[in-house]
Amino acid sequence: MIDNGIMMQYFEWYMKSEPALWTTVKKDAEKLKKAGVTSLWLPPAYKGASGVEDSGYGVYDLYDLGEFNQKGTVRTKYGTKKEYLEAIEALHEAGINVYADIVLNHKLGADEMEKVTAEEFNSSNRYQMIGEGKTIGAWTKFTFPGRKGKYSDFTWNWNHFDGIDWDQSTMTKAIYKFSGKQWNNEVDLENGNYDYLMGADIDFNNRDVFEELVRWAVWYVDITGVDGFRLDAVKHIPASFYRDFLYSVREQTGKELFTVGEYWNGNINVLTEYLSSIKSEASLFDVPLHYNLYHCSKAGGAYDLRTILDGTLMRTNPVKAVTFVDNHDTQPGQSLESFVEDWFKPMAYAIILLREEGYPCVFYGDYKGIPHDKIKSKKQLLDKLMKLRKTRSYGVQHDYLDDPDCIGWTREGDADHKDSGLAVVLSDGKGGTKRMYIGKHFAGSYFSDVMGNAKYNIKIDEDGCGNFYVNRGSVAVWVHKEPK
Repeated sequence: MIDNGIMMQYFEWYMKSEPALWTTVKKDAEKLKKAGVTSLWLPPAYKGASGVEDSGYGVYDLYDLGEFNQKGTVRTKYGTKKEYLEAIEALHEAGINVYADIVLNHKLGADEMEKVTAEEFNSSNRYQMIGEGKTIGAWTKFTFPGRKGKYSDFTWNWNHFDGIDWDQSTMTKAIYKFSGKQWNNEVDLENGNYDYLMGADIDFNNRDVFEELVRWAVWYVDITGVDGFRLDAVKHIPASFYRDFLYSVREQTGKELFTVGEYWNGNINVLTEYLSSIKSEASLFDVPLHYNLYHCSKAGGAYDLRTILDGTLMRTNPVKAVTFVDNHDTQPGQSLESFVEDWFKPMAYAIILLREEGYPCVFYGDYKGIPHDKIKSKKQLLDKLMKLRKTRSYGVQHDYLDDPDCIGWTREGDADHKDSGLAVVLSDGKGGTKRMYIGKHFAGSYFSDVMGNAKYNIKIDEDGCGNFYVNRGSVAVWVHKEPK
């Protein structure tokens, strides 16, 4: 018997460094399993340039998982290496897979400056050079003195990068490309070429770089036992790099390594092209679906719900879709802020958790709350929806996405999950009733709404149909429940 999977992103941007996240994860492992979570996406576990306050995306040393005194601290924001490994072990004992957040695009916090010849480029058009080449002071030499060569004696210098955004010699912030280097191809077309994002930008055309990153990844998988990767910022990295990288790491570790990439673009055609280009077993986060949910939540009932799945991976390539409502980048105050409005969160999560398409990812900031912005926990709601996914959301799906203000779908259930099957109705307007088919095997049975829209039961007719009600601006989930 195969149960539905649920991924959870177990962090948010403004999370405090105390208590250490790794100790919290270890403590919460059994509770998460009971809630229906089957995999946990954990934040970057290695030392960042800002030390104990670095979220992990300001990558300094990939080999320092909270073991060496570097950047003013031994531990990372989330704890020590020992605590990290104990958290992973606890999750595995609970039957939960662990996905590591892999940030390979750039490095920050170099140990030494180098003099490098470079040209300045227009930040809005990365193919437009500004002025002549000149010598700049670039923070590009990474020697990791605190680690002293343990695990790897590879040191980084300017040859391993293709650009940077700071000239120490003149204290000038601008985008500089090193002379003789080219921006990587196969990247997003925003700004002409979106290879450069931040810090010292890694040159993926350098063979030494490729071999070192593969060595690191094999070491990382072996030492931590993680089950897969979340790949950060893949729109800035050539698809061919990850194609070869994933092949090499999987071959050397002998592990399947589920992988999902973050390609932040709302255009389904761009995501489809990337999936074709990477030519590897990998999924993508369904960014177009997130934007549909966000825009619907902001429309005040004026959104056409019939189009809620249009232009999404959930519809066009559901096997490769990791669906989500929000994440650490879309939460308030972040660079991609597009936080789904509170009133629409129950409907949004019903869409990703109770449909057959996609692999849903629940956001920690919704599950636990975001104290920084006084956003309250929705744990009670999400526990209910996750339980419904785990126990009821199985079998053939029938869609009724046929009204601009009120849509629904049913699942017939299957023989492996007792009492499985459900009917979902949601409305961003005045609510109403939808007649939907849920299966002739339910004829004569009673269904009740577990979301509190209706206090009465409905009876399924001899044709296997029922009239399922939903309140205004709400979601109803009807399940088989015989009256006492």
